[in-house]
Amino acid sequence: MKQFKLMLSSINDVKDFVNIVSKYDFDVDLTSGRYVVDAKSIMGIFSLDLSKPIEVEVHSDNCDAFVAELKKFVVE
Repeated sequence: MKQFKLMLSSINDVKDFVNIVSKYDFDVDLTSGRYVVDAKSIMGIFSLDLSKPIEVEVHSDNCDAFVAELKKFVVE
């Protein structure tokens, strides 16, 4: 399992993010405050507070290619 934070600033960022996540068959959760949603659910993502960084939890040990694709969204 891997965890990191990312920022989705626009509608296009959310669409790009969901398209990337949907290519992989492992589960990815997004957490904002006390809410946890499936990262493959565009409606779930829009229910989160997108003005703050979102915690990402990847449920796979083999996710290096996935994390590399998300580099543009990652916040340190």
